[in-house]
Amino acid sequence: MTKQGDGYVVSTKILIDDYDSPWKEAVEHYFPEFMAFYFPAAYAEIDWSKAYIFLDQELRAVVQDAELGKRFVDKLVRVALLNGDENWIYLHIEVQGTRQTEFAERLFVYNYRLYDRYRHPIASMAVLADEYVQWKPTSYSFTVLGCKHTLEFPVAKLTDYHDKINELLVLDNAFALITAAHILTQQTRKKDLARFEAKLRLVRLLYQRHWDKQRVIDLFSVVDWMVKLPEGLEQQIWHEIEKIEEREKMQYITSVERIGIAKGRLEGRVEGRVEGESRLLKKQLERRFGVLPMWAIDRLNSALEQDLDLWGEAVLTAPTLNAVFEFGRSSLR
Repeated sequence: MTKQGDGYVVSTKILIDDYDSPWKEAVEHYFPEFMAFYFPAAYAEIDWSKAYIFLDQELRAVVQDAELGKRFVDKLVRVALLNGDENWIYLHIEVQGTRQTEFAERLFVYNYRLYDRYRHPIASMAVLADEYVQWKPTSYSFTVLGCKHTLEFPVAKLTDYHDKINELLVLDNAFALITAAHILTQQTRKKDLARFEAKLRLVRLLYQRHWDKQRVIDLFSVVDWMVKLPEGLEQQIWHEIEKIEEREKMQYITSVERIGIAKGRLEGRVEGRVEGESRLLKKQLERRFGVLPMWAIDRLNSALEQDLDLWGEAVLTAPTLNAVFEFGRSSLR
């Protein structure tokens, strides 16, 4: 169902905003800028001349049985420090989208588990992307029989930027733009025309900066993914892009890039669905067979969607854990 509004066709269908996929993509693409924007003190201590390494599989293996809540992004990154005290350390980064009472405890649990595995310093830090201004956990501790264990962690809170949109949009940092896009998406929920104007403003800004083509395409992909519009207004955005590119004599987002951006969104949705199915199946397997051995966890972490579907059926009737994993395409490779 659609209705007319200020010259545009507006859908009355309520959109479901997707924050986690664009955040994951952005953190991986612009990790140094992420650190510089949200955690400048830590950024200044890292040796950025040396390669940093994302360790997603390793993180999943360490914390797979400590699923204490939904978050947008959960990253483990190995970095080198400038002071030379350590050849490298681990950064555990979370972008948390909802207020949760157990959030600080989760960081505490992940921090000590990661240290137990790697025996290297672990720095935990979080970006809080929820809309509750007063919620800002920065530590977790307990004391028993004179023994005190405490984790204090730096936090960046997006609500601190709610009245600084104009300031964000003049900064030459990818996460200043992404922060603005996230806030504008929250503020325009169920306000299609206001969201259209906000998205158009962000798109125009991308071209005004005269960044290199790939940076414009990558950041547009994040903005386009995050700031969802009904189909009619989405088409209007593309029309505006065509006018901007014609006026500025710069063709950045061609039909090929446009297809690639849409394909990336689809792959992100599939990846998120597979991850969720894997977690659910793990819980079902544990109920039937107890604590899973590492080989079974590895199979779940690397499974295809088709495998998870077959294993999900097999878990109901298979007599043993091994029998469950006899099904599925990956078992035949």
